[in-house]
Amino acid sequence: MLGDIGIELSRQTMSSWMLRCADLLFPLYQRLKDVLLSQPVIHGDETPLNVINADKATSYMWLYCCGDDKPGKGTNIVLFDYHNSRAGQCAVDFLDGYEGYMHVDGYKAYEQTKATLVACLAHIRRKFIKAKGNNKKTVKADVALNLIRKLYGIEQAIKGKAADEKFKIRQRKAKPIVDELYQWLLKHKDKIPPKMALGEAITYAINQFEKFRRYLEDGRLSIDNNRAERAIKPFVIGRKNWLFSNTSNGAHASVYSIVLLKLQRQMTL
Repeated sequence: MLGDIGIELSRQTMSSWMLRCADLLFPLYQRLKDVLLSQPVIHGDETPLNVINADKATSYMWLYCCGDDKPGKGTNIVLFDYHNSRAGQCAVDFLDGYEGYMHVDGYKAYEQTKATLVACLAHIRRKFIKAKGNNKKTVKADVALNLIRKLYGIEQAIKGKAADEKFKIRQRKAKPIVDELYQWLLKHKDKIPPKMALGEAITYAINQFEKFRRYLEDGRLSIDNNRAERAIKPFVIGRKNWLFSNTSNGAHASVYSIVLLKLQRQMTL
Protein backbone atom coordinates (compact mmCIF):
# COMPACT_ATOMS: atom_id res chain seq x y z
CA MET A 1 0.00 0.00 0.00
CA LEU A 2 2.84 2.37 0.81
CA GLY A 3 4.55 1.40 -2.45
CA ASP A 4 1.45 2.46 -4.39
CA ILE A 5 1.91 6.05 -3.18
CA GLY A 6 5.66 6.09 -3.79
CA ILE A 7 6.94 5.37 -0.28
CA GLU A 8 9.60 2.68 -0.06
CA LEU A 9 10.16 0.97 3.28
CA SER A 10 12.27 -2.07 4.01
CA ARG A 11 10.73 -5.20 5.46
CA GLN A 12 13.02 -4.80 8.47
CA THR A 13 11.72 -1.28 9.15
CA MET A 14 8.10 -2.36 9.02
CA SER A 15 8.83 -5.37 11.22
CA SER A 16 10.50 -3.09 13.77
CA TRP A 17 7.40 -0.89 13.77
CA MET A 18 5.23 -3.90 14.59
CA LEU A 19 7.52 -4.93 17.46
CA ARG A 20 7.47 -1.38 18.88
CA CYS A 21 3.68 -1.17 18.51
CA ALA A 22 3.30 -4.45 20.38
CA ASP A 23 5.43 -3.08 23.24
CA LEU A 24 3.40 0.13 23.43
CA LEU A 25 0.10 -1.77 23.33
CA PHE A 26 1.12 -4.30 26.00
CA PRO A 27 -0.47 -2.32 28.91
CA LEU A 28 -3.78 -2.40 27.02
CA TYR A 29 -3.38 -6.14 26.44
CA GLN A 30 -2.66 -6.63 30.16
CA ARG A 31 -5.74 -4.61 31.12
CA LEU A 32 -7.89 -6.71 28.79
CA LYS A 33 -6.42 -9.84 30.37
CA ASP A 34 -7.31 -8.60 33.85
CA VAL A 35 -10.90 -8.01 32.77
CA LEU A 36 -11.05 -11.38 30.99
CA LEU A 37 -9.89 -13.29 34.06
CA SER A 38 -12.48 -11.49 36.20
CA GLN A 39 -15.28 -13.08 34.18
CA PRO A 40 -17.15 -16.09 35.61
CA VAL A 41 -17.03 -17.92 32.26
CA ILE A 42 -14.32 -17.96 29.59
CA HIS A 43 -13.41 -20.09 26.56
CA GLY A 44 -10.05 -21.50 25.48
CA ASP A 45 -8.48 -23.02 22.36
CA GLU A 46 -5.12 -23.29 20.60
CA THR A 47 -3.85 -23.64 17.04
CA PRO A 48 -0.46 -24.51 15.48
CA LEU A 49 1.87 -21.77 14.28
CA ASN A 50 5.02 -22.18 12.20
CA VAL A 51 7.86 -20.05 13.61
CA ILE A 52 10.99 -20.43 11.50
CA ASN A 53 13.63 -19.59 14.09
CA ALA A 54 12.05 -21.24 17.12
CA ASP A 55 13.41 -24.00 19.32
CA LYS A 56 10.69 -26.44 18.28
CA ALA A 57 9.31 -27.16 14.83
CA THR A 58 5.72 -26.34 15.80
CA SER A 59 4.66 -23.49 18.04
CA TYR A 60 1.15 -22.66 19.20
CA MET A 61 -1.04 -19.61 19.47
CA TRP A 62 -3.32 -20.03 22.45
CA LEU A 63 -6.61 -18.17 22.57
CA TYR A 64 -8.78 -17.12 25.49
CA CYS A 65 -12.05 -15.23 25.16
CA CYS A 66 -15.26 -14.35 26.94
CA GLY A 67 -18.72 -13.11 26.14
CA ASP A 68 -20.78 -13.30 23.00
CA ASP A 69 -19.11 -12.54 19.66
CA LYS A 70 -22.07 -10.44 18.57
CA PRO A 71 -21.61 -6.63 18.76
CA GLY A 72 -23.01 -4.94 21.84
CA LYS A 73 -23.49 -8.16 23.85
CA GLY A 74 -21.67 -7.21 27.06
CA THR A 75 -17.99 -7.86 27.79
CA ASN A 76 -16.40 -9.33 24.70
CA ILE A 77 -12.66 -9.96 24.80
CA VAL A 78 -10.43 -12.18 22.63
CA LEU A 79 -6.76 -12.56 23.58
CA PHE A 80 -3.97 -14.49 21.83
CA ASP A 81 -0.98 -15.87 23.73
CA TYR A 82 2.01 -17.27 21.80
CA HIS A 83 4.14 -20.15 23.09
CA ASN A 84 6.70 -22.44 21.48
CA SER A 85 4.88 -25.26 23.25
CA ARG A 86 1.52 -26.96 23.73
CA ALA A 87 2.26 -27.90 27.33
CA GLY A 88 -0.38 -27.38 29.98
CA GLN A 89 1.92 -24.97 31.81
CA CYS A 90 1.20 -22.42 29.06
CA ALA A 91 -2.46 -22.32 30.09
CA VAL A 92 -1.57 -22.45 33.79
CA ASP A 93 0.68 -19.39 33.44
CA PHE A 94 -1.82 -17.36 31.45
CA LEU A 95 -4.79 -18.16 33.68
CA ASP A 96 -2.77 -17.34 36.81
CA GLY A 97 -5.00 -19.28 39.23
CA TYR A 98 -8.33 -18.56 37.46
CA GLU A 99 -11.03 -20.69 39.14
CA GLY A 100 -14.11 -19.87 37.08
CA TYR A 101 -15.69 -21.97 34.34
CA MET A 102 -13.71 -22.50 31.13
CA HIS A 103 -15.12 -24.06 27.95
CA VAL A 104 -12.51 -26.22 26.21
CA ASP A 105 -12.15 -29.18 23.88
CA GLY A 106 -10.82 -32.54 25.06
CA TYR A 107 -7.16 -31.51 25.22
CA LYS A 108 -5.88 -32.78 28.59
CA ALA A 109 -3.44 -29.90 29.12
CA TYR A 110 -6.28 -27.73 30.40
CA GLU A 111 -6.80 -30.16 33.27
CA GLN A 112 -3.63 -28.75 34.86
CA THR A 113 -5.39 -25.43 35.45
CA LYS A 114 -7.61 -24.54 38.42
CA ALA A 115 -10.55 -23.69 36.16
CA THR A 116 -13.73 -25.76 36.22
CA LEU A 117 -13.69 -27.23 32.73
CA VAL A 118 -16.81 -27.51 30.59
CA ALA A 119 -16.49 -29.87 27.62
CA CYS A 120 -17.76 -29.20 24.11
CA LEU A 121 -20.75 -31.03 22.64
CA ALA A 122 -19.72 -29.97 19.13
CA HIS A 123 -16.53 -32.01 19.45
CA ILE A 124 -18.51 -35.03 20.67
CA ARG A 125 -20.90 -34.60 17.77
CA ARG A 126 -18.07 -34.48 15.21
CA LYS A 127 -16.78 -37.85 16.39
CA PHE A 128 -20.17 -39.45 15.69
CA ILE A 129 -20.49 -37.71 12.33
CA LYS A 130 -17.08 -39.11 11.41
CA ALA A 131 -18.19 -42.56 12.58
CA LYS A 132 -21.30 -42.33 10.46
CA GLY A 133 -19.37 -41.18 7.40
CA ASN A 134 -21.23 -41.81 4.16
CA ASN A 135 -22.86 -44.96 5.50
CA LYS A 136 -26.55 -44.12 5.81
CA LYS A 137 -27.18 -47.44 7.56
CA THR A 138 -25.10 -46.57 10.63
CA VAL A 139 -28.12 -46.66 12.94
CA LYS A 140 -26.17 -46.61 16.20
CA ALA A 141 -24.43 -43.35 15.35
CA ASP A 142 -27.80 -41.88 14.35
CA VAL A 143 -29.19 -42.54 17.82
CA ALA A 144 -26.49 -40.40 19.43
CA LEU A 145 -26.73 -37.73 16.73
CA ASN A 146 -30.51 -37.48 17.13
CA LEU A 147 -30.19 -36.96 20.88
CA ILE A 148 -27.51 -34.33 20.31
CA ARG A 149 -29.74 -32.66 17.74
CA LYS A 150 -32.52 -32.40 20.34
CA LEU A 151 -30.13 -30.75 22.80
CA TYR A 152 -29.12 -28.17 20.21
CA GLY A 153 -32.79 -27.60 19.43
CA ILE A 154 -33.39 -26.67 23.05
CA GLU A 155 -30.43 -24.27 22.96
CA GLN A 156 -31.83 -22.61 19.87
CA ALA A 157 -35.19 -22.16 21.58
CA ILE A 158 -33.71 -20.55 24.72
CA LYS A 159 -31.24 -18.34 22.89
CA GLY A 160 -31.35 -14.80 24.29
CA LYS A 161 -33.15 -15.75 27.51
CA ALA A 162 -31.83 -14.85 30.95
CA ALA A 163 -29.40 -17.26 32.62
CA ASP A 164 -31.88 -18.25 35.34
CA GLU A 165 -34.52 -19.09 32.77
CA LYS A 166 -32.02 -21.08 30.70
CA PHE A 167 -31.07 -23.07 33.79
CA LYS A 168 -34.70 -23.96 34.56
CA ILE A 169 -35.51 -24.99 30.99
CA ARG A 170 -32.34 -27.07 30.69
CA GLN A 171 -33.14 -28.86 33.93
CA ARG A 172 -36.65 -29.63 32.74
CA LYS A 173 -36.02 -30.41 29.06
CA ALA A 174 -32.32 -31.00 28.42
CA LYS A 175 -31.30 -32.99 31.51
CA PRO A 176 -33.48 -36.04 30.66
CA ILE A 177 -31.95 -36.12 27.15
CA VAL A 178 -28.42 -35.76 28.54
CA ASP A 179 -29.13 -38.67 30.92
CA GLU A 180 -30.54 -40.75 28.06
CA LEU A 181 -27.46 -40.06 25.94
CA TYR A 182 -25.15 -41.07 28.77
CA GLN A 183 -27.01 -44.33 29.39
CA TRP A 184 -26.87 -45.11 25.67
CA LEU A 185 -23.10 -44.56 25.68
CA LEU A 186 -22.62 -46.85 28.68
CA LYS A 187 -24.83 -49.52 27.10
CA HIS A 188 -22.77 -49.63 23.90
CA LYS A 189 -19.23 -48.97 25.13
CA ASP A 190 -18.43 -52.69 25.48
CA LYS A 191 -20.35 -53.73 22.38
CA ILE A 192 -18.39 -51.65 19.87
CA PRO A 193 -14.67 -52.34 19.33
CA PRO A 194 -12.75 -49.29 20.62
CA LYS A 195 -10.63 -49.09 17.47
CA MET A 196 -13.68 -48.65 15.23
CA ALA A 197 -14.68 -45.06 14.50
CA LEU A 198 -17.92 -45.49 16.43
CA GLY A 199 -16.04 -47.04 19.34
CA GLU A 200 -13.67 -44.08 19.37
CA ALA A 201 -16.63 -41.69 19.36
CA ILE A 202 -18.26 -43.48 22.29
CA THR A 203 -15.03 -43.59 24.29
CA TYR A 204 -14.36 -39.90 23.65
CA ALA A 205 -17.92 -38.96 24.65
CA ILE A 206 -17.78 -40.98 27.89
CA ASN A 207 -14.41 -39.47 28.81
CA GLN A 208 -15.76 -35.96 28.25
CA PHE A 209 -19.26 -36.47 29.61
CA GLU A 210 -18.75 -35.39 33.19
CA LYS A 211 -17.28 -32.09 32.01
CA PHE A 212 -19.87 -31.72 29.25
CA ARG A 213 -22.93 -32.11 31.47
CA ARG A 214 -21.71 -29.23 33.64
CA TYR A 215 -23.43 -26.86 31.21
CA LEU A 216 -26.65 -27.90 32.97
CA GLU A 217 -25.38 -26.43 36.26
CA ASP A 218 -25.41 -22.76 35.28
CA GLY A 219 -27.45 -20.85 32.71
CA ARG A 220 -24.41 -18.71 31.88
CA LEU A 221 -22.64 -21.71 30.37
CA SER A 222 -22.73 -22.79 26.73
CA ILE A 223 -23.41 -26.21 25.29
CA ASP A 224 -20.17 -26.11 23.27
CA ASN A 225 -16.93 -24.22 22.73
CA ASN A 226 -17.90 -22.75 19.36
CA ARG A 227 -17.33 -19.26 20.75
CA ALA A 228 -13.58 -19.92 20.92
CA GLU A 229 -13.52 -21.71 17.57
CA ARG A 230 -15.15 -18.73 15.88
CA ALA A 231 -12.79 -16.35 17.67
CA ILE A 232 -9.67 -18.19 16.52
CA LYS A 233 -10.87 -18.41 12.92
CA PRO A 234 -9.49 -14.97 11.81
CA PHE A 235 -6.04 -16.09 12.93
CA VAL A 236 -6.34 -19.42 11.12
CA ILE A 237 -7.49 -17.71 7.92
CA GLY A 238 -4.71 -15.13 8.21
CA ARG A 239 -2.14 -17.88 8.68
CA LYS A 240 -3.04 -19.24 5.24
CA ASN A 241 -1.86 -15.93 3.79
CA TRP A 242 1.20 -14.98 5.81
CA LEU A 243 2.14 -18.67 6.44
CA PHE A 244 4.64 -18.23 9.30
CA SER A 245 6.43 -15.95 11.74
CA ASN A 246 10.17 -15.59 11.34
CA THR A 247 11.05 -15.32 15.04
CA SER A 248 9.45 -15.86 18.43
CA ASN A 249 9.59 -12.11 19.02
CA GLY A 250 7.53 -11.60 15.89
CA ALA A 251 4.99 -14.18 17.00
CA HIS A 252 4.73 -12.52 20.43
CA ALA A 253 4.19 -9.18 18.69
CA SER A 254 0.99 -10.38 17.03
CA VAL A 255 -1.60 -7.65 17.53
CA TYR A 256 -4.60 -9.80 16.62
CA SER A 257 -6.06 -9.19 20.09
CA ILE A 258 -6.05 -5.40 19.56
CA VAL A 259 -7.17 -5.59 15.92
CA LEU A 260 -10.17 -7.74 16.87
CA LEU A 261 -11.04 -5.33 19.68
CA LYS A 262 -10.95 -2.42 17.21
CA LEU A 263 -13.16 -4.28 14.73
CA GLN A 264 -15.68 -5.09 17.46
CA ARG A 265 -15.85 -1.43 18.46
CA GLN A 266 -16.42 -0.37 14.87
CA MET A 267 -19.21 -2.94 14.43
CA THR A 268 -20.90 -1.63 17.60
CA LEU A 269 -20.96 1.97 16.38
